[in-house]
Amino acid sequence: MGGTISDSAVRKLFGGKNFVYIASLMKDGSPQVTPTWVDIDNDTILVNTAVGRLKQKNISRDGRVALAVADHDNPYNMVTIRGKVVEQITGQEAEEHIDKLAKKYLGQDKYPFRTPEERRVILKIKPEKVFGINIPAKPPNQRDD
Repeated sequence: MGGTISDSAVRKLFGGKNFVYIASLMKDGSPQVTPTWVDIDNDTILVNTAVGRLKQKNISRDGRVALAVADHDNPYNMVTIRGKVVEQITGQEAEEHIDKLAKKYLGQDKYPFRTPEERRVILKIKPEKVFGINIPAKPPNQRDD
């Protein structure tokens, strides 16, 4: 299925406690993939990282990214996205955003892995191509219902 991030099935994947794998490009053009937490805001995808981490350095040089997210309860329900980082947001907004993600993924009010020298950054991603599939975890002839 082709689609957009406004599709309810896509929003549900990004709204769940599902990890997203984000691919960025190294200097030599080779891919670098990182599992990460994710959020969705209107028509953009938000990934929070620390300033200076490899994905943030890569994206500062070349904003093209690819993402993959699968439902942790049914990995056959998944979406892949190609897009571009259109903005990097630092400061208080990024610090509060990582706490929001800690609540979503860990059930904790504050991000527990913060270090004193760390500065957070939100990578704001504009999707350009969205593709997803949703195959039931069990084929219809093997379901319990």
